[in-house]
Amino acid sequence: MSLRLEGASKLVGAETHIHPTHLELAGGTMNVLLGPTLSGKTSLMRLMAGLDKPTSGKVFWNGEDVTGMRVQDRKVAMVYQQFINYPSMSVYDNIASPLRIVGASAQEIDKAVRDTAEMLKLTPMLDRKPLELSGGQQQRCALARALVKNAGLVLLDEPLANLDYKLREELRIEIPRIFEESGAVFVYATTEPEEALLLGGNTATLWEGRVTQFGPTSTVYRTPVDMTTARVFSDPPMNFLKIRKSGDRIHFGDGQAAAANGGFGALSDGDYVAGFRPNHLELERHAASAMEFQARLIVTELTGSETFVHLDHHGERWVGLVHGIRDLEIGTTLRTYLDPAHVYIFAEDGQLVAPATYATANADAA
Repeated sequence: MSLRLEGASKLVGAETHIHPTHLELAGGTMNVLLGPTLSGKTSLMRLMAGLDKPTSGKVFWNGEDVTGMRVQDRKVAMVYQQFINYPSMSVYDNIASPLRIVGASAQEIDKAVRDTAEMLKLTPMLDRKPLELSGGQQQRCALARALVKNAGLVLLDEPLANLDYKLREELRIEIPRIFEESGAVFVYATTEPEEALLLGGNTATLWEGRVTQFGPTSTVYRTPVDMTTARVFSDPPMNFLKIRKSGDRIHFGDGQAAAANGGFGALSDGDYVAGFRPNHLELERHAASAMEFQARLIVTELTGSETFVHLDHHGERWVGLVHGIRDLEIGTTLRTYLDPAHVYIFAEDGQLVAPATYATANADAA
């Protein structure tokens, strides 16, 4: 099985919702669409499913051009953020409903329902009504109804967004298992980088209707091709700092400079943008080669065991994620530290020049 988009785009009036997109998803793969709200995830899924026809370009399924084919004539299943079940019907009947619509025999329906329910751990609940289930169980019921169709393409549009933390964690573990057992092509949309990393497989990052990068999830995370991809695949978004390389020194901020250690050493002289993730900005020096910055504290956010610190560094807004509960006075100037091994180097046009050396070392080890 395979799904291929060839230059598929979507215009609504004068607005471009999806720019021409080339994407190929192989059979037996988990594929994550990662991007902020309104980045085009749902619009792209609708083109894949056949709910919308592309303004230009084509959609192929197993090598066949299905661009003009109705969604009813494709073997596609879709599960939305707002999971939908029929409240007056039992879980069994909810799962069986797609098979009854296509006229499957009672024996075929019973086997498919019970096999799918077993896969999703719903067997003890088949006689219950959806409203008698927990939120996670209701979402599993909606997933079962999608999977029982034996669809080759299963589209999950932020299916866990409305569940509490515990249920999200439970289903994040279960969904890859379900995917492996079904063998379908899965496409999973999310706004959360952490969720993409947990699901694994491949990830396509989206920004304003464009796919900025597609590949193995760990590769896209470790070596984003540009600043936009790096921003999308970081929560909070990656911090950036304009720098100038001159000889063996890096110049930044208001007359500040540091030794050109780590990835900086191989750079040609010139102007660049350094990028680093919030969890790599520290309030204590842990590496002898760490660069020191002074930044004004704007606000703090406590998460329980960690603290987000929002900083102003000469007009550039940064966010740091530091361990522990920090009692810091708003408006004060803090010393912050950054290990050069955690810094990505981008050209002024945003393209990646050099990945962080820690990321390439981890990739080699893997």
